[in-house]
Amino acid sequence: MKLLTDSFFQSFLLVLIVVSGFAFQNNSPQPVFAKKNTVLIFSKTNGYRHESIETGIAAIKKLGASNNFDVDATEDSTYLNDANLKKYDAIIFLCTTGTVLGKDQEVALQNYIHKGGGFVGIHAATDCEYEWPWYVKMVGASFLSHPQQQEAKLIVVDNTHAATKHLQTTWTRKDEWYNFKDMNPDVKVLIKIDETSYTGGKNGDNHPMAWYHSYEGGKAFYTELGHTNESYSDPLYLQHILGGINYSMGVK
Repeated sequence: MKLLTDSFFQSFLLVLIVVSGFAFQNNSPQPVFAKKNTVLIFSKTNGYRHESIETGIAAIKKLGASNNFDVDATEDSTYLNDANLKKYDAIIFLCTTGTVLGKDQEVALQNYIHKGGGFVGIHAATDCEYEWPWYVKMVGASFLSHPQQQEAKLIVVDNTHAATKHLQTTWTRKDEWYNFKDMNPDVKVLIKIDETSYTGGKNGDNHPMAWYHSYEGGKAFYTELGHTNESYSDPLYLQHILGGINYSMGVK
């Protein structure tokens, strides 16, 4: 009888230990995962359409997969409303041309920026919404003209920003180089182009190619670079736009 009692006691004790351990495990603090950032690419065109748009979308999605942010893409301007935009940490206007937004979408974009949203303009983002002064001031300029595609020398004037810290002081590359009008003097210039290194420049010694600034509660980054398909397989360029996206999302 004593042997049976001891055996029963040992079995009961073993069950108690297992149950207690299970309860302790279930009550342990669970890991907390940071919210994954998400960006929206908007690439609607109402004029010239860049062949590199699809290549650019694919490249930015690949950047997102490698750098822990999600990427959505649309060319439906009605998608830009308050309810949808609040899901995104940055909006990327990729080679948009012409008038691409209606009045409701303009209000939604303003609301988004005023609430701290981020904006990234790539290449032809300055070739749209000419008649909307608020947008022109945010993106930083409007497209004026461009010569034929050719190689030129870029000068990095600020290498402390995430979009330029990986670059040397001079960066020689081939692209389509915009001349600008209605430039916002309050933007912080990152890269200028040396007009003596190519033909067709019309902005003189002060010819910015990439810049950023805080704007009415949000953050805006613009790069003129990105006309060619080849841009979106160039590691230096991809790191450049990644830095601009991270800045606009508020990622250090």
